[in-house]
Amino acid sequence: MKIFVTGLCTLHWGRLQYGNIGNYYIIEPLFRELHRVFREAEIITTFQMTEDFCKAEKITVLPMEWYYSWKEQDLENAKNEYELAKNFKQNSIGKFTPFMNTVLESSLLINVSGDMWGDNAEHVGKDRFEVDLYKMRTAQLLGVKTVLFAGTPGPFYTCKNIDFAKEVYSHFDLIINREPTSTQNLKKWNFESENVKDFACPAFLYTPDLTEMENDRVNQLIDKITYQNKKKIGFTIGGFNLPVGPYDMWPREDWQYEIFAKTIEHIINNYDATVILISHTNGFELPPNFRLINGRDYPILKQLRDVVIKREKIRNQDDIILLDGPYLPKITKSIIGKFDMMVTGRVHASVAAISQNVPTVFINYEGSFIPSTKMYGFANLAGVGELVCEPKDLEKIKHTIDYCINNLSEIHERLEKNIPNIKALARNAFDEMKLLCE
Repeated sequence: MKIFVTGLCTLHWGRLQYGNIGNYYIIEPLFRELHRVFREAEIITTFQMTEDFCKAEKITVLPMEWYYSWKEQDLENAKNEYELAKNFKQNSIGKFTPFMNTVLESSLLINVSGDMWGDNAEHVGKDRFEVDLYKMRTAQLLGVKTVLFAGTPGPFYTCKNIDFAKEVYSHFDLIINREPTSTQNLKKWNFESENVKDFACPAFLYTPDLTEMENDRVNQLIDKITYQNKKKIGFTIGGFNLPVGPYDMWPREDWQYEIFAKTIEHIINNYDATVILISHTNGFELPPNFRLINGRDYPILKQLRDVVIKREKIRNQDDIILLDGPYLPKITKSIIGKFDMMVTGRVHASVAAISQNVPTVFINYEGSFIPSTKMYGFANLAGVGELVCEPKDLEKIKHTIDYCINNLSEIHERLEKNIPNIKALARNAFDEMKLLCE
């Protein structure tokens, strides 16, 4: 049996492992759980993983170009494959592309696209969503079972071919949404399928496996930033949360940080707390001189700290700390697990926190250029839906932080009760795919 993992999470070498940390929280459990339920299967993927990862997780990497290559002809090539697949029985297999032949060899195709299955795909490549639609419909016409896995599909306001998107959606054999808000949204957008089921994101299953030396490093760092038993409140945002887009805009003006600076001042001045800024993205220099470096969130957090200091509204500058990093995902999640509370504009930083029962305030994306409801979906799933804020609503942010700080024990207990059920839901999604193939 061969399982083909592809989709809009197909990125250049290293990006899934050494870029956005949340991606890695998803990818490692994804392949491990697939091996759990499909014990004898060969797993192949267009995700460009390192050789060490492939050996450890027992997967085979295919050329990225078979799915998408950031070239002008990508869309035309995908359309040509679709035309060949429409007349599958009349066409010679000799005309088929490597992508099509791989589909024919596979028992199951899993599309992993996160929140990019829709308008948000265009942020990472021209015509990306449309290419994916043609690739998926091609696979469906070739007869392989297809799954849209653990996503937050939509929105579709700028989709060039909405009817075709609905057609592709309706022909997936199984659609696994990672939170129920997405399912409700899809119904509102008139995307119809009888094969939709709600589970949970595999990121909830990611468990750091630290060496003794790494564990000591984390503990030493936490000891270093712990002052006089003050509460340790983690804090992270990215370009998605700021009032002006695009998300990767740089440089940025100080005024864009005003709401978050005032939020930090509120925490420090009203509570016995230290605010710890931690980036949830990395970057890297390519081999042969590979080196992990700080990602695009780090300069945003550095400027945020500078803005807070320049405003001179806090009594002690030591009460706001910027962690230097960069840290591998296992270190990052382990650090987050040591906090008393988390404030985050990164959804998988929230998963890192709540999956370790750390009470968390969620700050949504700025909807004017990155529309998304996944913060609400993840928070509602965990039973803490009242802790989500919009990034422009300072008073709501402050009120929610007050509520969270004043109810840390109750929220911690609520998470202790709910998180095991969410982890079970995440595992059940893989069992459901196994049932599909029986």
